[in-house]
Amino acid sequence: MTYQETTEWMFAQLPMYQQKGAVAYKADLSNTIQLMNHLDNPQNDIKTIHIAGTNGKGSTSSMIASILQEAGYKVGLYTSPHLKDFRERIKINGIEISETFVVDFIAKNKAFFEANDLSFFEMTVGMAFEYFKEQSVDVAVIEVGMGGRLDATNIIQPLVSVITNIGKDHTAFLGNTLAAIAGEKAGIIKAGVPVVIGEYTEETLPVFKSKAEEASAPIYLAQETFALNTWTSDLQGEYQKANIRTVRQAIQLLRQSFNITEEQEKVGLLHVVSNTGLHGRWEVLGDSPKIIADTAHNAHGLTIVMDQLKHENYEHLYIVMGVVNDKDLSSVLPLLPKDAKYFFGAPNILRALSAEDLAAEALKFGIEGEVCISIPGAYAKARQEAGAKDLIYVGGSTFVVAEIL
Repeated sequence: MTYQETTEWMFAQLPMYQQKGAVAYKADLSNTIQLMNHLDNPQNDIKTIHIAGTNGKGSTSSMIASILQEAGYKVGLYTSPHLKDFRERIKINGIEISETFVVDFIAKNKAFFEANDLSFFEMTVGMAFEYFKEQSVDVAVIEVGMGGRLDATNIIQPLVSVITNIGKDHTAFLGNTLAAIAGEKAGIIKAGVPVVIGEYTEETLPVFKSKAEEASAPIYLAQETFALNTWTSDLQGEYQKANIRTVRQAIQLLRQSFNITEEQEKVGLLHVVSNTGLHGRWEVLGDSPKIIADTAHNAHGLTIVMDQLKHENYEHLYIVMGVVNDKDLSSVLPLLPKDAKYFFGAPNILRALSAEDLAAEALKFGIEGEVCISIPGAYAKARQEAGAKDLIYVGGSTFVVAEIL
């Protein structure tokens, strides 16, 4: 198969949470363990750093990878989902996995995948670990897909575990309370492995402390160690301040295993995009009108993003928005400004909520908007109407941003 045929097979033939939702969710790690045994457990041959959390996982993972790169190390980076190309998920020093490796890995293991009904995410995790082992990386930064305890990445014994924050998202799988969700994220805490908690609340901190104590894992609370506004990054967005603080705590611990100077740490934070290729985080796509795209998609993330929008200068605000069908709109829609003009579309995935349904739900919260045939169509209409002094915000879902970038 060609690369395109290979990725089409992966997307079409195997359950993938990002596309299909609950049908793709696995309730245990047995498939992943079986797969790793089949691959001769490549994850055991590389050093890793594990990143979980409701929001900020991708930014935090990329910041840590960038700093380690600046320190001269060969760094694997596994993240999800991708925006444009599957290969974005697996990189070494910012360079995406080759099409040839993707094709060969699937071809070599396709019969095993089919015989054991492996999910898209499970096979991708296996591909990442095999690639990082083959390429002899010095360390790999591994982002959790969803949750933590039952995530396919949770088979590693990392140098450091990181939990960025806890908010309500994927409640059908992770629980309806912050404590329950924290319990799932805390599932990445391993025996004796230090864990960094980026942000906590009265509800989540006891969960983290209990799990860490049970595992004899040293626990570090970043918000009690580092100030919020000291260092900066090329990743924009107010929420990055908390991510930077979390990263600094993690780097402090990683200095036990790697030589990282303070200057390399600062430079790494300032070159995240060029070092890792991360996009879609308060990304400015144009001026006159100013266009900002951001992948924030739940109440926890959108609260910060919408507050930052209030500090932008513009004459009129246009919002291009789409969401997935399992989103808790009752927590998201009240956060949106009512004085903006909305263009609603549906991202081009199976889990998308129709533009008509989104518009109807938004109307219940006093938000009126135009229903468009697609996300690119909604974006085109916003571009057509917006003047030079206006602002266009694109968001609501990672998949919405992906279609615009």
